[in-house]
Amino acid sequence: MDESVLSLLRTKPSSFVSGQAISQRLGISRAAVWKRIEALRARGYTIEGVRHSGYRLVRSPDLLTPTEVLPLLKTESMGRVIHYFETLDSTNLTAYQLALGGAKEGEVVIAESQRKGRGRLGRAWYSPAFLNVYLSVILRPPIPLQQAPLMTLVAAVATADAIEGFSGLKPQIKWPNDILIHHRKVAGLLSELHSEADRVHFIILGVGVNLNLQREAMPEELGTNATSLRDEMGEVISRKSFLGSLLFELETWYKLFLRDGGKAIIQAWSERSRIEGKPIRVASFGETLEGIAVGLDSDGALLVKEPGGHLRRVVAGDMEFEARRENHR
Repeated sequence: MDESVLSLLRTKPSSFVSGQAISQRLGISRAAVWKRIEALRARGYTIEGVRHSGYRLVRSPDLLTPTEVLPLLKTESMGRVIHYFETLDSTNLTAYQLALGGAKEGEVVIAESQRKGRGRLGRAWYSPAFLNVYLSVILRPPIPLQQAPLMTLVAAVATADAIEGFSGLKPQIKWPNDILIHHRKVAGLLSELHSEADRVHFIILGVGVNLNLQREAMPEELGTNATSLRDEMGEVISRKSFLGSLLFELETWYKLFLRDGGKAIIQAWSERSRIEGKPIRVASFGETLEGIAVGLDSDGALLVKEPGGHLRRVVAGDMEFEARRENHR
């Protein structure tokens, strides 16, 4: 109902809408209108009220509600249905359950905070309220099962492009799913698959981007390795504007992948990662592998040339640039 009141106020952005008009349009009492207005004010909306004139929306807070986000979208389908929560355990978990229940491709789950935000390998993702962007997108790509890992690359390239387009900064992609600025993590990705035999039923793409979380407010274990766009740009970031850019890039790269396959995605990923020819160390399934990064294969696995010349294919793990490790010893 609060969203309906906002929609009515936005129909006349520079003039007043009477309480009587809102009452009649929504089929509620004048007292109920006043309660809805007060509830919106409590959420951060600046609403002017003048006796015998009505109400006028003066300023909106930087919330990620459908009412705030949908007018900013330039997508055809992605994000056109938004499942919004002030808090939940995990956007990926909620999106997964919605997809099992038949939610359509492009539907998005957004939370202002997460109680149990997740990263790769079951790690926690720090998710304070009203500072960053935490979302999960439901996708149903008509692709063979072996191409499913490429969806993480799609999300990585799209997120990096959104950050660069929004900020002018040059983010780097760190295999397999981190986005870095000046060697500090600014965004992370988590893709989850539901499949059967060779059939992909759906993929959940989870994206978390640090926008306004400042370094001094981060947990001690994150402060030396993480950053945010606010720290890097020196200004407060409009979360809803950034979200609009992110969803546009996700849709653009997803469509390109479906039309042209993985080659263009891998090329864009490689340009962003700047990994080829660099000495790296990878921890994967209890084994530590050192060598020179060759690049990615056609399914998105990391190729590493070991000191003896043997080429290894790595599908999951944690990677470090060896040159950077030396600089920090």
